[in-house]
Amino acid sequence: MAKRPREKNGKNRGSALDKNFGLADTETKMQLSGNSAALESFPASLVDLRRGDAAILDGIDLPGDDARRLMELGFLPGARVTAGMSAPGGDPRVFQVDGSEIALRRETARRLRVRPEAGPAKDRDPRRG
Repeated sequence: MAKRPREKNGKNRGSALDKNFGLADTETKMQLSGNSAALESFPASLVDLRRGDAAILDGIDLPGDDARRLMELGFLPGARVTAGMSAPGGDPRVFQVDGSEIALRRETARRLRVRPEAGPAKDRDPRRG
């Protein structure tokens, strides 16, 4: 039986599992992506807004009578909606739209799709024009 060469500390470090397998194959690599367009196209609903966040209403996915009533209250596609306070349990939640504050249950708010506001208009006070 042939002996393998040993280093000073007594451990054999000379042999690899495969001649094509080395340190480069065992390194940890991470790639970060910053595609903001993909985030903007991500479907969100009113439930996803935090208190004080504003978004633009994109669509209403409710039966005709329910959708019509919300539109009468100001929830029209293209309208700016701001999330307000919520009840202690989180349901219902108040949303500001068209100068009114309206409380919606979580099930209803989940069916109203929104998209982010464009630009720094988020910090603008709507009462000042």
